[in-house]
Amino acid sequence: MEPKLFAAIPVIILLPAIGGKRWGDRFAAVVTNAAVFSSFGVSLYAWWYLRNDVEGMVYLYKLYPFLKTDLLNIGLDFRFDRLSAVMCLVVTGVSSLIHLYSTGYMKGDRSYARFFSHLNMFVFFMLLLVLGANLVVMFAGWEGVGLSSYLLIGFWYEDMEKAVAGKKAFVVNRIGDFGFLLGMLMLLMYNHGSVDFFALERFANSGMPPVANELNMTVICLLLFLGAVGKSAQIPLYVWLPDAMAGPTPVSALIHAATMVTAGVYMVARLSFLFVHAPIAMAVVAGVGATTALFAATIGLAQTDIKKVLAYSTVSLFGYMFLAVGAGAFASGMFHLTTHAFFKACLFLGAGSVIHALHHQQDIRRMGGLARKMPVTHITFLISTLAIAGIPPLSGFFSKDEILTSAFLASTPFPTAFKVFWAFGAAGAFLTAFYMMRLYWLTFRGTPRDAHAHEHAHESPWSMGTALVLLAAAATVAGVLGLPGEGHLFSKWLAPVVGKYTLEPHHASHLLHWALIGLSVAIGAAGLIAGWLIYRSGPDGVAARIAASTGPMYRLVAGKYFIDELYGLIVVRPLKAVAAFSYKVVDKIFIDLLGVNVPAWAVKGIGVLPRMFHDGNLRTYMLAVVVGVLCLWVVL
Repeated sequence: MEPKLFAAIPVIILLPAIGGKRWGDRFAAVVTNAAVFSSFGVSLYAWWYLRNDVEGMVYLYKLYPFLKTDLLNIGLDFRFDRLSAVMCLVVTGVSSLIHLYSTGYMKGDRSYARFFSHLNMFVFFMLLLVLGANLVVMFAGWEGVGLSSYLLIGFWYEDMEKAVAGKKAFVVNRIGDFGFLLGMLMLLMYNHGSVDFFALERFANSGMPPVANELNMTVICLLLFLGAVGKSAQIPLYVWLPDAMAGPTPVSALIHAATMVTAGVYMVARLSFLFVHAPIAMAVVAGVGATTALFAATIGLAQTDIKKVLAYSTVSLFGYMFLAVGAGAFASGMFHLTTHAFFKACLFLGAGSVIHALHHQQDIRRMGGLARKMPVTHITFLISTLAIAGIPPLSGFFSKDEILTSAFLASTPFPTAFKVFWAFGAAGAFLTAFYMMRLYWLTFRGTPRDAHAHEHAHESPWSMGTALVLLAAAATVAGVLGLPGEGHLFSKWLAPVVGKYTLEPHHASHLLHWALIGLSVAIGAAGLIAGWLIYRSGPDGVAARIAASTGPMYRLVAGKYFIDELYGLIVVRPLKAVAAFSYKVVDKIFIDLLGVNVPAWAVKGIGVLPRMFHDGNLRTYMLAVVVGVLCLWVVL
């Protein structure tokens, strides 16, 4: 094995972690940007070296034994293969541009250095997650990105609403992580104390001994998927992600595009050798993904905060990725993860550019007419809008069409269910195009609806503009990696890792394939046209009349189906009541009063009489001696 590649793996991980010293804002920005850009350079080198291995070699770096007993064998080991290479390039590449963008966006913030140190820590833990060679190292990175998200979402913690949003993200993710932990413990039990990916793959392909039958494998995969549901914000644990918009906009881009939410899809792809042995779990993964894709898209229709629209878009689009991996098209899910990273990061950073120009205005109903004021932001936002809507030849078209086709032709024991999932995905694609056109038009086109803010609007500085242009360019050309047929470079690249576990779709004629492609394009175009027709007159024209005519339904969607309120009623309030009872009754009465204070008072009361004779007076002690002697004399 090549020593240079061994050296590259710890460097990829450690470089982003060295930038957290508060030695001045300028120095902090330089060090943290240099760290993450260097990590991207090392990732490029490692990828370039790996591309020569046509057999798809896997390189291991064993740092030291972490936990080795008679029952456990867990090492702090790192693994670099073609799947890791994709994730390293996406994480470090997009994160580098977000760091560059942040140097302009966060300028003047009094916690500038702290922001960049936390941003670097986020990238560090994400790389730890994707380079771990076993589930324990992956879980360490998994928990690390949860901690980092808490720190960054609640970055402006002086604002109680933002602090609560960070806490919400942390708590909701712990629910999913508990499932991940249980699944990992079951694998430790069944696989003789090892959760190394090589050992797990051998275990899964060994015919599965009776102790690890299909039922147990289904339970394990569902528990692991619960972790993915929390981390990648799927139903029912998606509620933390929209609230994560409380953090600075670069944080939103980092969470939504390059890190954290990508972890769930990556985990399912990495453990594809387990999931293919649990068809019920695969169907659940696809069903949750398809349902989330449609459900979140409906909520995005009525949101007025520019970042909230994009947040629900992220929830929806990650549903497509789970639909893909649930259908056994692991490379398709990872391809959509890659293209999504480019156009979603561009959209979030474009939204941040607008917010920066309008002095933190986020209500799209008060925007409009910004195209001439902000040409770079406008063009890059438009490109990414068309990409996310699935318009050819942009990258989103290739990845989303591939997912819908995979779902329609899925080779699964539940073909009817997957046809329904395809219908959910197709409907979600229409709604995605619709609300993205609504977002674009109300922000950049039409007449300004806030004259004062529009008058002072300006294009963002070069550091922000450069990041937008590069991300828009990637969103434009990345589709060439997914050309249908023999030209699908992305599937070829991942074939040595997930190819043998990919479920081949049912055979279909070329006519059906072209019909599905044409239908996908037509759905996206129809959504864009419908959005333009309704919102070309602004939020007070046709759109207002439709909202008034739909009445309760519009309020239901605008209120996000009141899921947060429902969770507050059935989960938060009962838990608070239990906590209050535990504190006021169990802790204060049974433990503090009856268990501690009452015995203490009894001992104190018993000690009152003896204490009367211990006053330090010699005469008292002599009297006690005399009385004692007399008592003894009487007794004897």
